[in-house]
Amino acid sequence: MTLRISQKGWVVIPADLRRKYDLKPGDEVHVVDYGGVLSLIPTSEDPLEVASGMLQGETSLTEALLEERKKERARER
Repeated sequence: MTLRISQKGWVVIPADLRRKYDLKPGDEVHVVDYGGVLSLIPTSEDPLEVASGMLQGETSLTEALLEERKKERARER
């Protein structure tokens, strides 16, 4: 998708993307420079609530780490 920047530096986000990400007039987005790549990141009112559960998997990473350390200790003995 290609967008054109206006003389004032404005960029219009296409309607289908505004609907997909539930962007409404007055909403804020962060502009992030990834060294040659610009990204628009929608700002959420409560980022902790949005991120909650995002990294859930079938195995607890803490449990997996503890199990791996237990195996390492057994090999050292």
